[in-house]
Amino acid sequence: MPWVCSDRTLARPGWRRRRVVLLAAALAPLLITPTAGDAQATSRWRLGVFPVAGFLAYTSHYGTRIGPGGSVEPHHGLDIAAPLGSPIHSWWGGVVQQVINDGSCGLGLVIRSGAYEHIYCHLGGSLWQGGYRSGPVALQVGQAVRTGQLIGHVGLTGRTTGPHLHWGVRHSGQWLDPARVLRAMAASRRSLGWAPKRLSPPRVRGI
Repeated sequence: MPWVCSDRTLARPGWRRRRVVLLAAALAPLLITPTAGDAQATSRWRLGVFPVAGFLAYTSHYGTRIGPGGSVEPHHGLDIAAPLGSPIHSWWGGVVQQVINDGSCGLGLVIRSGAYEHIYCHLGGSLWQGGYRSGPVALQVGQAVRTGQLIGHVGLTGRTTGPHLHWGVRHSGQWLDPARVLRAMAASRRSLGWAPKRLSPPRVRGI
């Protein structure tokens, strides 16, 4: 299973001075209402949690791209720039399915929420008794996590040239575009009243 990711757009001089402008520009796509082909904006979507605190920008999109070696490669996720050590939160409640440690993803986690799997790569921290540890976080395969729970911190592990989270989402084994998931979450929060109750992740159609 490929966890290919590399971000070459970070760590430039003056990055923090441009943070406000970049944040506004990066949030603009989330304000687009999903079309009929996107994830349905139901009340369930609004309960998802944006996975990174200290957000700076989106630095690599989902789909095909030119990789560090100059060849076209698939990118099964969204790269979200954030300062080194920024907290990472679980998008949805679920169970830790896998702890990753390889040359592409680096240290990472796969959390299963029903038919969904959400993947978090380039985490800081270390392996710990077959699990993952970062500061107060200590997770093992099979451990339950809550929606929004702290599950790690932004690091520089794996194939990356700057601090960011590679966040991927699969539904029934099929990769989804995380940006469309975020747009559905934003649209749901705008259009529906808050309903703080436990729900399963929404079904995805046409993604």
